[in-house]
Amino acid sequence: MNKLVSIITPSYNSSKFIEGCIDSVISQTFQNWEMIIVDDCSNDNSREIISDLSTKDDRLKFISLKKNIGAAASRNIAIREAKGKYIAFLDSDDIWIKDKLEKQIAFMNEKDIAFSFTCYQPISEDGMEKYSVIKAPKKMTYHSYLKNTIIGCLTVIIDKEKTGDFEMPNIRSSHDMALWLLIMKRGFSAYGLDENLAYYRIVSNSNTSIKWKAAKEVWDVYRKVEKLNIIFSVYNFIGYAYNAIKKRMS
Repeated sequence: MNKLVSIITPSYNSSKFIEGCIDSVISQTFQNWEMIIVDDCSNDNSREIISDLSTKDDRLKFISLKKNIGAAASRNIAIREAKGKYIAFLDSDDIWIKDKLEKQIAFMNEKDIAFSFTCYQPISEDGMEKYSVIKAPKKMTYHSYLKNTIIGCLTVIIDKEKTGDFEMPNIRSSHDMALWLLIMKRGFSAYGLDENLAYYRIVSNSNTSIKWKAAKEVWDVYRKVEKLNIIFSVYNFIGYAYNAIKKRMS
């Protein structure tokens, strides 16, 4: 049975990319989905674009905020509105390959798993491939993920009926990392589907594109969210740094 997939998409000043993002969802071979787009008080014409597109497909659920609250809180509004058995994540500047949902839901059903992710291809702002495909390990646990934050948010699908309700920790960044750890602490491992099913856009001045900011945010998750002691934090951070360099050099 093709149970509903709820796609969580925060948007902020996304006018350059949001239409392509939405088109990649509408083009999915798996059609039983809803896409909940929360615009975080954009000051470009993102809201007009999303509003117009949402009138053409009632599976597009548009929520426009009057005050900027940040990506984590925006995602949580969408998560609370979600009606699906499955929760998927797709940011406004990223793109899915057309059979992403079909293949990943089949993978989860076949393996009877609650938490899955896939390989993905980093691209530049203009859509050119950048670096090699980021490969999905077969399995990630809480302890292995602390040392290797390889799970791409745009590739994740979680079966909420299995895991129970959840929200992203309301921190400025790396809230996706914090959520994956939260789910894993409940006893659920993340399983990787070894296929490239998404394109991750690296936008200049984003936290991900600025390496020292990304590293600081991982450290903050260790110390402030997970409350790891300093020695265990350093141990995991060394693993994180090694794997981050390895990922970019592959």
